[in-house]
Amino acid sequence: MSTISDTVAPPVAEQAGTGVPARPAPTLGSRWRQYYLLTKPRVVQLIVFCALIGMLLATPGLPDWRVVLAATAGIWLVAAAAAAFNCLIEQHIDARMARTAWRPTAKGELTRVQTVSFSAVLCALGSALLYVAVNPLTMWLTLATFVGYAVVYTVVLKPLTPQNIVIGGASGAMPPLLGWAAVRGDVGAEALLLVLIIFLWTPPHFWALALYRTEDYRRAGLPMLPVTHGAEFTRLQVLLYTLILFAATLLPFVHGMSGWIYLAAAVVLGGWFVLLAWQLWRDYSDALARKTFRFSIWHLSLLFAALLLDHYLMPWLA
Repeated sequence: MSTISDTVAPPVAEQAGTGVPARPAPTLGSRWRQYYLLTKPRVVQLIVFCALIGMLLATPGLPDWRVVLAATAGIWLVAAAAAAFNCLIEQHIDARMARTAWRPTAKGELTRVQTVSFSAVLCALGSALLYVAVNPLTMWLTLATFVGYAVVYTVVLKPLTPQNIVIGGASGAMPPLLGWAAVRGDVGAEALLLVLIIFLWTPPHFWALALYRTEDYRRAGLPMLPVTHGAEFTRLQVLLYTLILFAATLLPFVHGMSGWIYLAAAVVLGGWFVLLAWQLWRDYSDALARKTFRFSIWHLSLLFAALLLDHYLMPWLA
């Protein structure tokens, strides 16, 4: 972030002819923060983390650090571009939801032209970096992910079907595959297993959030599962998907991709997730739904961290 600040002209005391105090003109620092928030930093952070896991798992030793840096930066730029485009498309929906009303587009702090331009620049820079410094396959896969999330999910699926999270989860599950392709230049079975895990993780993760944000989604007019099918049906789906997810997380061990360190972590983390989903189904409360949602983030992060630890430690223990 630039250290230059307060270079914008001072705000006008009031809006002309209205007597209403004008909104203070943003400083350069606050404007940069608005653009930064547009990228959904915490979401993109998890995306980049999963992509990095894919890179590190793609080779027995450490991958070329230049490729890792270029791929990480390129994937971050394109993911941030997709997040900004999502904010633009959903600005009116975001403005009606307490969870998202703070976003710069929802508050009218950034115009459509500013948002589109910002998203286009990030996407172009990220794509060029991936093509030149990584490989064309990674660039095309990353662009396909951009289209899947920003267009197919945001524009088509989310406003039309309660299965939006399930179908649209395919694009959100791609980061490990992008990382794998960056290092190996191909699409491996091991990377597809990681994609499957994230794909199955997405519905219980997001529906746990939707359960305690149902009124938000109802006001926004979005056909999320708790709105269209009710809370009880959604809680059952959370439990069923969590059970399927638990089984899927054992596949890396079955496939021979991991050892006992990962298996132990998968059993403990998956068992805890199933327990929370079971409690959510049997005795619902908003507090428990929040707890389940927050744990789901830790579940995925720690699961992949354990897979990485297993990848580097098991050869030494064998």
